[in-house]
Amino acid sequence: MFVFNSLKFKVKGVILVLVFISLVFVQKHNTAVSNLNLPVPLERVDTQEKVIALTINVDWGEEYIPKILEILNEHNSKVTFFVTGRWAQKNPELLKTMAAQGHLIANHGFSHPHPDLLSVARNKEEITRTETIISNLIEKKTIYYAPPYGERGKNGLLAAEELGYTTVLWTLDTIDWKAESTPDLITKRIIEPKKRNGVQPEKKGAIVLMHPKENTVKALPQILTSLQNEQFTFVTLEKLITF
Repeated sequence: MFVFNSLKFKVKGVILVLVFISLVFVQKHNTAVSNLNLPVPLERVDTQEKVIALTINVDWGEEYIPKILEILNEHNSKVTFFVTGRWAQKNPELLKTMAAQGHLIANHGFSHPHPDLLSVARNKEEITRTETIISNLIEKKTIYYAPPYGERGKNGLLAAEELGYTTVLWTLDTIDWKAESTPDLITKRIIEPKKRNGVQPEKKGAIVLMHPKENTVKALPQILTSLQNEQFTFVTLEKLITF
């Protein structure tokens, strides 16, 4: 009798283990399927044209933007500024100048939170609050969204899609926010990008991530000059997606 009961216990144990493994597999499978249905962020436009979109995420650094605008004007180049709502509120005249000079103003959320830690509803609040502020200042609705910290979790992606936004990340990252990023390093990361996962990043149709930093200002003329010598043109995201 003891042997029989022990055997039954072992069989039940095996069955429970198999059920647990099956549930884990189903959960992972469903998660994978769910992820496949998520919006895909824009990281590059597939084109054979020599066009690049510089994007500048702005939540600080307003002291460097006038010089950036001056350099862009000298090189007849346009960029996309992703600004936070709180920054736009503090710098309304500078924002208007950026737009008036033909640069695209886009949405970077209101308070620069981590989108992956927020619900879909809270992410929507961040985007729509900024949309209202920018629209009131330049009379143009934002349609592109750069999630703070480059986070691409489900809630942020769904919030942007449900509001009719295109989520934008990047092809090439200057990593200019790091203290050790010298002007030469920032420049090299764009004009001579390293391979990623064994693949050489394509500069045609590339989206470049930058910030308003002192070393970025120093690197910008060299980036523009070097790539313009290669016959590249710098355009806004609005223009880039038409190629």
